[in-house]
Amino acid sequence: TNAAFDKLPAGTVNTLVMPENKTKLTTILTYHVVPGRLMAADLKDGQTLTTVEGENLTVHRSGNTVMIHDAKGGMANVTIPNVVSSNGITHVIDTVLMPTK
Repeated sequence: TNAAFDKLPAGTVNTLVMPENKTKLTTILTYHVVPGRLMAADLKDGQTLTTVEGENLTVHRSGNTVMIHDAKGGMANVTIPNVVSSNGITHVIDTVLMPTK
């Protein structure tokens, strides 16, 4: 969401959308994509998910609350789970996740 990107340090988004940073932006965006069709109910506490980018995310779950832990120690809360579309399932999160690369 825009609110998630607004949490990044000032100027980060403007820097990422510059043509010379296309690879870095692609890395960040593909770090938010996991192959498959996983509903929130399918996600288990401690589960490791391998992203399209190639690094891992870790699921933290407490009851119906789902959080995603990134490779740099950041944590995102799933605010809207199970948005089903023709090309997959989206889980809206409140923070931009960052890969180590």
